[in-house]
Amino acid sequence: MRVLGFGDNIVDRFVDRGIDYPGGNSVNVAVYARRLGVASAYLGVFGDDELGGFLRSAIAAEGVAVDRCVVRSGESGVSHLKVDDGDRVFLGWNGGGVTVREPLTLDDDLLGYVGGFDLVHSSVYSRSEDELPKLAGLGPLVSFDLSSEDEHRDPGYLDRVCPHADLVLLSCSHLDEEATAALLAEAVRRGARLALGTRGVHGAIASDGRHTLSAPADLTHEIVDTMGCGDAFVTGFAVSLLRDGWSAQAPATPAAIERALAAGAAAARAQCQVEGAFGHGRRTA
Repeated sequence: MRVLGFGDNIVDRFVDRGIDYPGGNSVNVAVYARRLGVASAYLGVFGDDELGGFLRSAIAAEGVAVDRCVVRSGESGVSHLKVDDGDRVFLGWNGGGVTVREPLTLDDDLLGYVGGFDLVHSSVYSRSEDELPKLAGLGPLVSFDLSSEDEHRDPGYLDRVCPHADLVLLSCSHLDEEATAALLAEAVRRGARLALGTRGVHGAIASDGRHTLSAPADLTHEIVDTMGCGDAFVTGFAVSLLRDGWSAQAPATPAAIERALAAGAAAARAQCQVEGAFGHGRRTA
């Protein structure tokens, strides 16, 4: 079993701690899959600045392959954050740097490489939408994080992504259960094979258009940092489905989805006790 994170990487700079942490949705999924015992790799663009080297080294130190990544001239992405009572507060970013400005294009060589994975994960922060149709019929399942912004709920945007996704994740902590279920149904109606909505302390809901299943959060009072909890959930969810035999030819069964919801909640709970997305913090220069 092999998982590929394709797209974004970023430095999460916690201004209240004076610490930089490596991160990025696609990177996090690759790292979390590796921590769950799955072989994984990251494919994306690093800046040629010192922060790019920091990111690459931290990801590789987790046992995630980075040998097919590209280094481009330009700055790395940096987001500025602080933690308030255990919750992450986003203060702004530099637009993602060269990673987002000049993303990878999947040529025949890279498509041959990507085809060797069981799951490819990307996100709205990766500018990978135009690459998704190339993955159709290639072999790997495709998961895509649609985050929480309204612009990524727009029908036009959903129509760019959902027909090419086997699993979409939507952050829905600001929505009630009924609204979350409706949003998941919309994503499936527009082509996603399976949609997952995470609702923080209120649990999660998954739908394949025929079955809608929910599960409570695996709550903990020992919260160090909520950074990466949603990424940990989708990774635990997807890895559980893969271990249950989920593939392009074998849709996930309701029983497998129930087990995956529990696995995702357990992964998110564990992530709440980690500083940054996956550690490797260092003092800011």
